[in-house]
Amino acid sequence: MTPSMTTVDRPRPAAPEPDRRTARRRGLLDTGVLTALSILLALLVGAVLIAVADAGVQESAGYFFARPSDLLLAAWDAIGEAYLALVQGAVVDPGAADPAAALRPLTESLVFAAPLIAAGLAVGLAFRAGLFNIGAEGQIILGAIGASYVGFAWDLPVVVHVLVALAAAVLLGALWGAIPGVLKARTGAHEVITTIMLNYVARFLLAFLLSTAAFHRPGRSDPISPSVDATAELPLLLGGWSRLHAGLVLALAAAAGVWWLLNRSTPGFRLRAVGANPAASRTAGIRVGTVTATAMALAGALAGLTGAFQILGTEKALTGGISAGIGFDAITVALLGRGNPFGIVGAGLLFGALRAGGVAMQARTGTPIDIVFVVQSLIVLFIAAPPLVRAISRLRARAGLGPMQISKGWSA
Repeated sequence: MTPSMTTVDRPRPAAPEPDRRTARRRGLLDTGVLTALSILLALLVGAVLIAVADAGVQESAGYFFARPSDLLLAAWDAIGEAYLALVQGAVVDPGAADPAAALRPLTESLVFAAPLIAAGLAVGLAFRAGLFNIGAEGQIILGAIGASYVGFAWDLPVVVHVLVALAAAVLLGALWGAIPGVLKARTGAHEVITTIMLNYVARFLLAFLLSTAAFHRPGRSDPISPSVDATAELPLLLGGWSRLHAGLVLALAAAAGVWWLLNRSTPGFRLRAVGANPAASRTAGIRVGTVTATAMALAGALAGLTGAFQILGTEKALTGGISAGIGFDAITVALLGRGNPFGIVGAGLLFGALRAGGVAMQARTGTPIDIVFVVQSLIVLFIAAPPLVRAISRLRARAGLGPMQISKGWSA
């Protein structure tokens, strides 16, 4: 022992490193805070747009220097009325005549959320395998074609009919999703290019089918198919006063199934391993091509299920706009949900509420519904740029939370 050594000179013991569970908990907390801040920032930007688009604000801006308080009050009223209408149109309307009408906004949000959840799972599952499934739109169309044809052309008993229609939608969606998966595995063709091209193929295939006698409704000049039989419709969950159907239950069950597949099954482990590092997976003996094709087929099956929701649950007939852009909105939902099935459920519920509330906001206040779409896009923009959110909110980054890796999937 050196006589001159003091307590200051003695080396301090290293601080114990946090275990994996603690690091994961901190990462989830930081992720949740960043997500909440992203939504808040998007709503703030949306508030500015609402104020700018309001006629009263524009009028009071003309004499701002004479009476600046008029501009502030007009902006406050415009933003408050718009967001109040958004909430009342998405959750509950206290001014409704009866309890059923008061709760109808919530059920409409869930109606919009069900296909967004299923389609978001289709995109998110591919993300976890390191794939960009931009073809959910086309896979939804193929699923809708299958469900529609079985729904109006086949005469089956009640329970059997809806099950066969769902199976047809899932099967056609899976086949359409497997095409880019097989091309990727066999030829190396990039799935972004092939899925985008297949979206066009599906859209024009739908237009062609609606012009044929097999799919065109007799007595109509517009492109629309016959309505599906009542035996093929998804049952309503709350009776005739609400459009909420069993598709929501199926979407939640699909989310639970995808979570189990990814986290509790051997095929899911292979899928995540390929998404994290294809070269290492191939060295470990995993058939990367098979996993890639399977992942895209499963993603297509989930998107096909979304098409069944549209046909058997809400629209009841096949039209040229049956997909309603859900396949592209699903990319946003999967990004916001960070590829996690339960995160996708939350994102789908949020976007379903925004879509339902946006319609009420436009009808009651005249606020353009496009502002809701801007808010949705801003949410994803802020989610994808954590440094920007931290810089705006002065939030310090915690150790162990790296940047969001889209192509390799997210484990948060």
